Amino acid sequence: MRKLSLLLVITAVIAFGGSVLVPAVADAARAGDFKTAESMLKAYRAQRGVTPEYVEAYSWVGRGELGAKKYQAALDNAQAVRDLCLKQLTGRKLDAEPSLPTALGASIEVTGQALAHTGQLDQGVTFLRAELEKWKATSIEARIQKNINLLSLEGKPAPALDIANHVAGPQPRPLTAHSGHPVLLFFWAHWCVDCKQEIPIIQQIQKAYKAKGLEIIAPTQHYGYVAGGEDAPRSIETPYIGKIFAQYYAGLGNVETPLSEANFARYGVSTTPTLVLLNSAGKVTLYHPGAMTFDELATALRR
Repeated sequence: MRKLSLLLVITAVIAFGGSVLVPAVADAARAGDFKTAESMLKAYRAQRGVTPEYVEAYSWVGRGELGAKKYQAALDNAQAVRDLCLKQLTGRKLDAEPSLPTALGASIEVTGQALAHTGQLDQGVTFLRAELEKWKATSIEARIQKNINLLSLEGKPAPALDIANHVAGPQPRPLTAHSGHPVLLFFWAHWCVDCKQEIPIIQQIQKAYKAKGLEIIAPTQHYGYVAGGEDAPRSIETPYIGKIFAQYYAGLGNVETPLSEANFARYGVSTTPTLVLLNSAGKVTLYHPGAMTFDELATALRR
């Protein structure tokens, strides 16, 4: 029965191409079924060759191996994906289509994380910083910075925030003005469903720890579009972001809301929400891409 199921998946992959291959391989890799993932990749490559979608799907194998703690296999996959990406990028820019940036970003991420997990933290950070220089001003810059932060930011002074512009609330102050208070940075995006779902948890945290000095800052940035993905200049997007904040985030109260792409680049925010906790001395004690539960945040605050 399983062989028949795999045959049907492979047939669909060949018939419908990368749009089926990428999620199918991703699902198999996340489940640790690397044999099935490799079978699909092999069948697709035999019929269609190496396409950007193939390379993106292949990168999911390395991500799965990293999650399964198969670190050497993950490193081998990351190198192979990187080689395929660079070959595909001959004569074209990285961001000409979406699959190769995703694949290359994944290979860089897997390499840095696998090195760190095998006792080579310094080498992992050094590698990531070198890649950051190579791929600045591309779509994977924030992803690389995120991984640098994951490996090295905790315990370090928090990067300064650009506070020239804001969405709502009071004029933001420098982080140094919050000295003496723990601070939770809640990076959000106007289009982000997970950010809206995180708000009740942030409100709970605010209620539980405000008397103990906790302050919340909610940085965001422009994305170049508004509802429905419609392109919009900043003169239109800025008030739109303010409207979204008033509609979904007003429960946070009179918090500072810096509006700056520089803040997202500096903190490596390629995932929203991203939560960063600073202690009263302004040092990072938690850097977390993605949503968190109340208990997870409360534990970090108590610590």
